[in-house]
Amino acid sequence: MCWTHRSRAPTLDPVKNLGTSPLPARLTGTAMTAFAPMVWGTTYVVTTELLPPGHPLFAGLVRALPAGLVALAVTRTLPRGAWWLKAAALGLLNIGVFLPLLFVAAERLPGGVAATLAAAQPLVVALLAVAVLRQTPSAWSLAWGVAGAVGVGLVVLGPDAGFDVVGILAGLGGAAAMALGVTLTKRWGRPDGVGPTAFAGWQLAAGGLFLVPVTFLFEGAPPATDAGAVLGYLWLGLPGGLIAYILWFRGITTLPVTSVAVLTLLSPMVAALLGAVLLDQVLGPLQLLGFALALAAILASQVTPKSIKERIITR
Repeated sequence: MCWTHRSRAPTLDPVKNLGTSPLPARLTGTAMTAFAPMVWGTTYVVTTELLPPGHPLFAGLVRALPAGLVALAVTRTLPRGAWWLKAAALGLLNIGVFLPLLFVAAERLPGGVAATLAAAQPLVVALLAVAVLRQTPSAWSLAWGVAGAVGVGLVVLGPDAGFDVVGILAGLGGAAAMALGVTLTKRWGRPDGVGPTAFAGWQLAAGGLFLVPVTFLFEGAPPATDAGAVLGYLWLGLPGGLIAYILWFRGITTLPVTSVAVLTLLSPMVAALLGAVLLDQVLGPLQLLGFALALAAILASQVTPKSIKERIITR
């Protein structure tokens, strides 16, 4: 097998800036990117109902490393030059740090509290876009980011919400790590000739390799698993790992970064819907109002006041 810089396997289309593309093309790109946070919204119910408790690092490792190795085997594409360090940094932020903190928060906090902390990510990205990407501060993005976080809070927070300090720090740390990873992914883009499958594979493999010694140092031997746990790990690793990250990183490189970041609000909304359908949790009027507010934030963040004005003028 020959491992080269250019992929010999078919991949998705090369990097295109969909931020200025016709509306149908951008809607298609947004819908494909939205698949990732929607699948990630199943993490809470899968973690609490199927996976063995007390092994968040192992869950992150199983989700990342096999998927990354599969992507590398399919594309036969490795980084070159400075991209070895860039891929390692992005893999550490987006995978190696984010995933275990996500599972720690999911284990130690009620799903609603963990989801609300994760909903802070669009706000962090909006601020990092100014500091890292040198974008002009956007009151529009910040306002809808706040609205989205409030909406998620209305959906998932209840009077019995618990506040474990370790869980809260893990939730905030995970949101900050992925926000920085998303912003740097946007800043660096993808190398020419490298498709999203290989790009996702680099990061999944790098993050997974980082988690190998950390997992065995802090958690020891892998936990005993039953059939339900195996299904849970397969779900998190394939749809929730390989497929989701391919689409997610493709979206980051082709869509405006703040528009992509706000799509993460779909995760807690999916988690709340699954709780209502599978766990008999009730969604009252306040939760429905939160859904409407979060959806409005997601939709509004896909446009800008300038683009709205231009479309009105051209009609």
